[in-house]
Amino acid sequence: MTRLGAGAFAASVAVLAGSCIAPVPREATAAAAPAPPPMHVAPPPRTPEVRSGPIVLTGVAVQGGIMLGQLAPGTLNLTLDGQPVRVAPDGRFIIGFNSDAAPTAMLRATARDGRGVELPLKVEPRAWRVETIAGLPRFAQPSAEFARLRPPELAQINAARRIDGGADGWRQRFIWPVKGRISGLFGSSRVYANGEKGAPHSGVDVARPTGTPVVAPADGVVTLAAAQPFTLEGKILMIDHGMGLNSAFLHLSRHDVKVGDRVRQGQVVGAVGMTGRASGPHLHWGMKWLDRRIDPLLLAGPQ
Repeated sequence: MTRLGAGAFAASVAVLAGSCIAPVPREATAAAAPAPPPMHVAPPPRTPEVRSGPIVLTGVAVQGGIMLGQLAPGTLNLTLDGQPVRVAPDGRFIIGFNSDAAPTAMLRATARDGRGVELPLKVEPRAWRVETIAGLPRFAQPSAEFARLRPPELAQINAARRIDGGADGWRQRFIWPVKGRISGLFGSSRVYANGEKGAPHSGVDVARPTGTPVVAPADGVVTLAAAQPFTLEGKILMIDHGMGLNSAFLHLSRHDVKVGDRVRQGQVVGAVGMTGRASGPHLHWGMKWLDRRIDPLLLAGPQ
């Protein structure tokens, strides 16, 4: 098994389904810089439809967000910045933008007659929250046990993300899998004592007591329900919502569904816990569209 050095360990954390930012220890709080004001977390207002030839888009092009689209009949293919975009039989599709998306993106479609159509998009930036922690190191050195366990865990996560279960949950208005105090924001990060910046937080954390039911935010197919807790994610559950959009729920205390199950929006799928790398009971909800990290709050809206 490949052994992880310090650099590979950091890379492992950057690509995991979502590592939660633990509360700052009391002894480190005094050395921390004053906390910035809370980030505005309400989703941007909806804009009118954007059209170009056979392409119609609704929503806002914003870092961490998604847009819904419609293609006219006879359109052969669709790409976003060269990456293929899946299109449903009725011409509906979604596209998403990573948390560090560039200021511009290009959507391209090809008509049956070979004619190409381009729709340039201006991607709105977001001001991510950054905390400077002067007295707190980033990580302890990885152990031999972590180095042994981590590669197969990441392989399972990546394999689950590639599964297309044919779900239509992506068409729905998402709901919160659990409601409560938001203890971690998507995109937030920390700068540690040696000046190293931690990886941006890959999801939204909701603090609730252990055992609080967690429901499916939209219809989908279960693609991962780890039998044993992962080193960082703990009891992880993943749901494919279709068209490359999926959810990951971390630190669960239990699973109520198994791989291959089709779940409906609002169905109980597990319960809040603090398994894996977690400093207290909470749900970490992470989302991806293909390889791009998506802010769940922009899909579910404010609680």
